[in-house]
Amino acid sequence: MSTQAATKPAGSRRPAQFALPAFLRSRWARLTMIVVGILLAYGLPILRPPVLTTTGSDFGGVMVEAASYALVAVGLNIVIGYAGLLDLGYVGFYAVGAYTTGVLTSEHWHWPFFLALPLAIAATMVTGVILGAPTLRVRGDYLAIVTLGFGEIIRLVVTNVGWLGAAAGIKDIPPPPSVGPNPIGPTGGLFTIPRWNWDTFPPTFDSDHGTRFLKFGVLDAVPYYWVALTALVLVLIGDRLIKASRVGRAWEATREDEDAAELMGVSTFKYKLLAFALGAAIGGLSGSLFASRNGYINPQTFQIVLSMLFVSAVILGGAGNRWGAIAGGVLVAYLPERFRSFSDWRYLVFGLSMMLLAIYRPQGLLPPRRTRRAMQAEEEIEELEGTANVV
Repeated sequence: MSTQAATKPAGSRRPAQFALPAFLRSRWARLTMIVVGILLAYGLPILRPPVLTTTGSDFGGVMVEAASYALVAVGLNIVIGYAGLLDLGYVGFYAVGAYTTGVLTSEHWHWPFFLALPLAIAATMVTGVILGAPTLRVRGDYLAIVTLGFGEIIRLVVTNVGWLGAAAGIKDIPPPPSVGPNPIGPTGGLFTIPRWNWDTFPPTFDSDHGTRFLKFGVLDAVPYYWVALTALVLVLIGDRLIKASRVGRAWEATREDEDAAELMGVSTFKYKLLAFALGAAIGGLSGSLFASRNGYINPQTFQIVLSMLFVSAVILGGAGNRWGAIAGGVLVAYLPERFRSFSDWRYLVFGLSMMLLAIYRPQGLLPPRRTRRAMQAEEEIEELEGTANVV
């Protein structure tokens, strides 16, 4: 037995490599699958599958929350997953985007939402630069402490500044403009999209409880979900492009070994500041959408616990993987509502679910390629050590 082990090549026993199914090896097949997946994501509040639909709360509102958290997680993934910076005060950028929208559209001016949106993004990006410029020279736990303080400072500022509504907050924030007629009530918009009714088999279309296409109001959250999902798709396209560029490679080098990256000529401070600014801009985008959807914001909305949930979404989904960040954001928003039937116990069930994921899948649900390669290398080393012991 030992002779056979000694003569066998050391690298011949490798863990089985994951191979794509034959029908996904074509570029067009993968593109088709992506398009179908996007269409299904847009149609989810209309299809209302029985397994996924929440019974204790409005499913459209839950989907808006899930899309918003996924958007936030993608932005925070740039900071944590790509650049390796631990940001515990991300809710501060979320608040800046929301308050900028509230001030421009309701509190002091009456701008339309889509005119205020780019300014909210720009203001949040500038805030990220202002915060990052003096603080990104520290690392690790010190950076986490500074960002944690930033999130609390933003909340205290909006609580005590009367120009920003103080503790009373800002109300009457208008929604995005509707397309087509916009009367009060369940009519308006361009046309009605019927929902599927699963009470019968086969399922039927329910036109009486349909969604008015692109009519924004308090009665139906589905149009807000479509806006948030569209923003998420656009951000994902930009995320993919920048990750594959020189900037993405600089982030990876900085994350793995900042001192070595500096020696190789990478301006780590500049690229960390860029990651901070881009992450902040996406957080501001999501905060602006949140303010427009709710119509009312106050300082208590932006507690530091939100930052913990955002970080949990990125870590549990798989830091460094954009799809993992999306999955984590959706789960963090969706699971508490799915367990609403447990009443006061639902947060316990949610917390236990997160703990089990952290214990049995510490690398996240969808770890990035570098993590998978590291796991494979560890398995190969363990296998080689076992072969050497047999010899």
